Amino acid sequence: MCMFLDSGFMRTQDLLQRTMSVSLLRQEVNADNIANVDTPHFKRREVAFESELLRAIKSYDPHPFPAALTDKRHIPFYKPKNYREVKPVVHLDYATSYRNDGNNVDIEKEMVDAKENALRYIAMATRVNNNFKLLSIVLR
Repeated sequence: MCMFLDSGFMRTQDLLQRTMSVSLLRQEVNADNIANVDTPHFKRREVAFESELLRAIKSYDPHPFPAALTDKRHIPFYKPKNYREVKPVVHLDYATSYRNDGNNVDIEKEMVDAKENALRYIAMATRVNNNFKLLSIVLR
């Protein structure tokens, strides 16, 4: 059973679930940006997650540089980053300003981002659903 939990299938499902959760957070942040498009001095926020997740995934190497660790105080040459430790970060954009009142929300960009996020979420949900359909076929 433990081998199944560490399988590529379960890692894929876990990554999809985590990314879907971030997509929900991104939807909340985007909706907040859109709701405050006319609020003076409001600064837009955005969610950063995928780039750090990609770094963690790329840090995994099944054949790392071999090192002889003969003492518990030795520092390993290679330690992959666990993708499960990657958390989404919400950044506040202080650098830009589109209007005289200090607001930096571009409604067109926010609407495009919202649609892109929704399509991405639908694609991930479809993939999760298809994975479970395949699993049920295998278990029969």
